[in-house]
Amino acid sequence: MKLLLLEDDDLLAESLAESLKDNGYLVDVAASVQAAASFMATEEYVLAIVDLGLPDGSGLDLLVQWRKQKRTMPILILTARDTWEDKVVGLEAGADDYLTKPFHEAELMARLKALLRRRSGQVSQVVTLNGVSLDEAGQRVCSAGAAWRSLTATEYRLLRYLMHHPDRIHSKERLLEQLYALEQDAAAPNLVEVYVARLRRYLGKSVIQTRRGQGYIFVSR
Repeated sequence: MKLLLLEDDDLLAESLAESLKDNGYLVDVAASVQAAASFMATEEYVLAIVDLGLPDGSGLDLLVQWRKQKRTMPILILTARDTWEDKVVGLEAGADDYLTKPFHEAELMARLKALLRRRSGQVSQVVTLNGVSLDEAGQRVCSAGAAWRSLTATEYRLLRYLMHHPDRIHSKERLLEQLYALEQDAAAPNLVEVYVARLRRYLGKSVIQTRRGQGYIFVSR
């Protein structure tokens, strides 16, 4: 799952991005309103974390603009503005949650997971489709009553994306976008095939199917 982090404090942004990656998220980091708007125009994000005070404008104004554009991804405001009036303004502008600095990392991660579960309609942290259960908290998977198997970060990101978007054809290009951030070097063209092959060894060949010339599909039943 790819997130957008809008934060102009370099040290905080770097630390938070690393923590998010450790928790299985892919992160694009923007340090300005202009950069965030540019990312949003070309990329697909499942959630955005937005600071309010930025060097070239207001994160709140950008949030309002995204909502006017009918962008429905959850947005969490992360800011030092801690009065109840600020929180009301942020939530009424379209934010789904509001967290003030300083914050505990565990609380931020819990809030993100809750927002994503709410977005997908999942109440539990275990997603089950077609006999496959993905434990999002433990980053592990089991199939047809077999023992739980731990996943690497890349395996987990790929499987989670497919299971949250089942019965749709996903091109290799789209899947690579979900696996690698924009600032990383270009991935090898066959990388998706490699990780799909690994997941098929764990889950069986029928769950993740190939559509020749189009991409891959996770079959929900």
